[in-house]
Amino acid sequence: MSSQSLTAASLLTSLALGAPMAANAGGTPAVAGQATPTELDRVKVHGQRPAGYTLDSITSATRTRTPLRDTPQAISIVTRELMRDQGMNALADVVRYLPGVSMAQGEGNRDTTVIRGSSSTADFFVDGLRDDVQYIRDVYNIERVEALKGPNAMVFGRGGSGGVLNRVTRKADWQEHHEITAQAGSWNRSRFTIDQGQPLNERAAFRVTGMAEDSASYRDGVTIERYGINPTLALQLGETTTAIFGYEHFRDDRVADRGVPSRDGRPLATDPETFFGNPELSPVWARVNAFDAVIHHDFASGAWLRNATRYAVYDKFYQNVFPGSLQGDLVSLGAYNNRTDRENLFNQTDLGFTVRTGGVTHALLAGMELGRQETDNFRQSGAFPANSSCRPGTPAVTNSLCVPLAEPRYRGPVDFAQSATDADNHGVAKVAALYLQDQIEFSPHWQAVLGVRLDRFEMDLRNNRNGERFRSEDDLLSPRVGLVYKPAETVSVYTSYSVTHLPRSGDQLSSLNAGNQALDPEQFRNKELGAKWDVRPGLSLTAAAYRLDRTNVAVANPDYDPVTNPGVPTSILVDGQRSEGLELGIAGNVSDRWQVMGGYAWQDGENRTNGRDLANLPRHTVSLWNRYDFTPAFGAGLGAVYRDAMYAAADNAVVLPGYTRIDAALFYRVNASLQLQLNVENLLDREHYASAHNNNNITPGTPRAWYLGLNMAF
Repeated sequence: MSSQSLTAASLLTSLALGAPMAANAGGTPAVAGQATPTELDRVKVHGQRPAGYTLDSITSATRTRTPLRDTPQAISIVTRELMRDQGMNALADVVRYLPGVSMAQGEGNRDTTVIRGSSSTADFFVDGLRDDVQYIRDVYNIERVEALKGPNAMVFGRGGSGGVLNRVTRKADWQEHHEITAQAGSWNRSRFTIDQGQPLNERAAFRVTGMAEDSASYRDGVTIERYGINPTLALQLGETTTAIFGYEHFRDDRVADRGVPSRDGRPLATDPETFFGNPELSPVWARVNAFDAVIHHDFASGAWLRNATRYAVYDKFYQNVFPGSLQGDLVSLGAYNNRTDRENLFNQTDLGFTVRTGGVTHALLAGMELGRQETDNFRQSGAFPANSSCRPGTPAVTNSLCVPLAEPRYRGPVDFAQSATDADNHGVAKVAALYLQDQIEFSPHWQAVLGVRLDRFEMDLRNNRNGERFRSEDDLLSPRVGLVYKPAETVSVYTSYSVTHLPRSGDQLSSLNAGNQALDPEQFRNKELGAKWDVRPGLSLTAAAYRLDRTNVAVANPDYDPVTNPGVPTSILVDGQRSEGLELGIAGNVSDRWQVMGGYAWQDGENRTNGRDLANLPRHTVSLWNRYDFTPAFGAGLGAVYRDAMYAAADNAVVLPGYTRIDAALFYRVNASLQLQLNVENLLDREHYASAHNNNNITPGTPRAWYLGLNMAF
């Protein structure tokens, strides 16, 4: 792969401009337009609790520092403190208590979000920059995770149909950080993290976060081994110019676990630990090497300029022997493997300034994004020994094998080779985008957000087997409109409308073909009405009602016939799906001792072509996590998650039953530098089914599990 020209241009642009979102505690971006001080006081973080379960403002929703209550969009945030209190390690843990957000199974090898009924493997961002390769992410270097719901194309570009997950990393910030954590517990979990940072002098600061984990699982034969390291360097280049440079190396090795099959419309009643297939022949590995540079400059006029570059190289392989449908007392198995290599290069430039006309204030933003993604994708199908027909009297096949339900772990050979339909592709995607935004304050009671983005998206895909080439070019216009009414300073009511698009190349830039390359992109339109109330400092309540429509979905043209009517298109575009819902949220400090996080979501989604319900979309979900500190040294946590029944796949043939799960924790501070922590997941040991990929890949939920944590700050 080659992207030297764009790489050089982006890095030179970053270096020429000067510095990132001004370094500050917790890696939070600088307030828009606020000058960065030349000298920063040194602060030593020593055994103190982080800020809590909520924040007053973020920058990712509008690219400017905007209070959450003034942002016309539903946003849920999982802070570092909440992640620590619940012992979270992965994004599947992070979304557990978020209303309207969940994780599908992802075939045991990737994160797959389901937000407002829309499923995606690509709507992931790091510090506002795209991180869209399929792998399972860790949160060892994360300050917070932001779930921004509804289409976000004005800020993030294509995709983001139901919303996005943005991870904000910890960065060097002229504070001292000296923290080490260790975690051990059920199924031989062993995990260590480190966070070390300090100023080098008045002009430079350094910070490094790291992680190593080696764990087994309640699922027979499933293991996880991963580690990561993320150093960052912050530089004060002038009185009003700062820069942060970072590098991350992340490695994840695990077994692809695709769960259990179904019978009679329900998950198969079997021991949760039973593995269907062969864990030894189901390895997954992912390698990520990412470089970041962010430059931020404040002008004397109050305007500011920010430039961010991310260059990331991904190497991902997975192989799986997995269950299919049942045939009496037999279960069919299938197998394949897939390798993806990708280089991502993105560069963003934002210019912000404020003007006042009469009594109206305009916070204006103009920006540009350039991106290039080069992908190689190679897949092979698995072949089992011959004479492996599942049904008596039918021809023998080698692409599937039936094994007894009493012994579903297959221990024989599988040969992997390319079939006539397996992918062997090389693709290049390019994007050039311009965007404008005006945040208008008419009075203390009325505000508005007006924005529009134009993306030029080009995709070239080559089939390496036969030399076929496919190309698409799309101009994606994505508006965003929001109106906010504030009857009081701490209360807001808003309405908003936004649009995003998904080109025919799909989430993973691999779906372009002769039949769809000329079709318009899919479109998602979101209408939302909501309210936010800061009940007290550090405690917020939110509510949002929405309707999300998906259109331009390609289906087979019923009028097409290669003999009698070959002149019509093979596919036509129809309205695809609609989801509607209500989300309620609570986060923050009820009192100085009591913190909460949770919410309720009512969701109703249907496929508008056949009237079926959307997959992985429960009608009702309820969650509430509490931490109460009885004394400065002793505290406890208690949480509950209820998820209603939902369908495993779009055909609505299999139902995952609803369940309630209880989690608990105990916290004991030995001294200013040492805290002990005990987390128990699924306290009542209730059997449940957490997620699904399809009707026969269903993940049993975790049985009761305990983890002992040691947190040291010095």
